[in-house]
Amino acid sequence: MSRITPFASPLLLGFDAMEKTLERISKASDGYPPYNIERIAADSGAPERLRITLAVAGFSEEELEVSTEENQLVIRGRQVEQGDRDYLYRGIAARQFQRTFVLADGMQVLGAGLKNGLLSVDLIRPEPARMVKKINISVSQ
Repeated sequence: MSRITPFASPLLLGFDAMEKTLERISKASDGYPPYNIERIAADSGAPERLRITLAVAGFSEEELEVSTEENQLVIRGRQVEQGDRDYLYRGIAARQFQRTFVLADGMQVLGAGLKNGLLSVDLIRPEPARMVKKINISVSQ
């Protein structure tokens, strides 16, 4: 039995990759680290920006990595266990994480900053150029 997906319409051509991306996103449900996504309004001719802010308290700049891989923004954190400490109680674990955000075509990462335990990544989506292209019709005999 085959399942019918929203992208099964014959009018939606070439969206099979998007369907796979949506399936992958739905499976990634780990809530660590918590994050916010905010829209920063456009000002003085600059397009609007998006800012992703992750709560990464306890991570240093060297333990964080922000990269783009194909159409994904990947943020990784790796804390190193410090074996020379003698804990009486340990409620803060050294934990690794990987948080992935799928980027739409044209999205660009402007930069990342770490302040007060919050990692902020700014993104911009330039306004796409409106294109109309006339397709010539050839007549065959």
